[in-house]
Amino acid sequence: MWLLFFVAVAVALFAYRSLTTTTVILVRHAEKELVTIEDPPLAPAGERRAERLAQMFGTASGPGHIEGIYVTNARRTQQTAAPLAARLGIRPSVLPASTSSSSVASQVLREHRGARALIVGHSNTVPEIVKALSGEDVPPIADDDYDNVYVVTVPTLGRANVLRLKY
Repeated sequence: MWLLFFVAVAVALFAYRSLTTTTVILVRHAEKELVTIEDPPLAPAGERRAERLAQMFGTASGPGHIEGIYVTNARRTQQTAAPLAARLGIRPSVLPASTSSSSVASQVLREHRGARALIVGHSNTVPEIVKALSGEDVPPIADDDYDNVYVVTVPTLGRANVLRLKY
């Protein structure tokens, strides 16, 4: 009887300690050059925004540091993440832009369970990934809107939460 009680307590304690919350930060790439080439680089305003992103999340250790960065194969997402990646010493994971939002969400949650990761996406993919992570709809991102930061917290048990910030 006592042995069963102690086993139950041990299992409950193990289950409780394995509960985590994963935090995923999502941004759209920064301002791009308005040129006719297929994969435009960042504009000077976009380069400044990428530096602000690095200042916001660039603490390499301690509470709240980012452990993973995900970008698409578009130059503008990679350039947006580059200052932060350099500051943190992280090599971003490059995903094809055609990767489904649910696949991106699953990969990030699997690879960074209980940690924090940044996803730099596009105006059409960021809302879709937020939805895949949280089940919540967020407003579409306008063509000239580059300053949204979505912070999605995904607990092992319970509902995910979404916080929208501007930078």
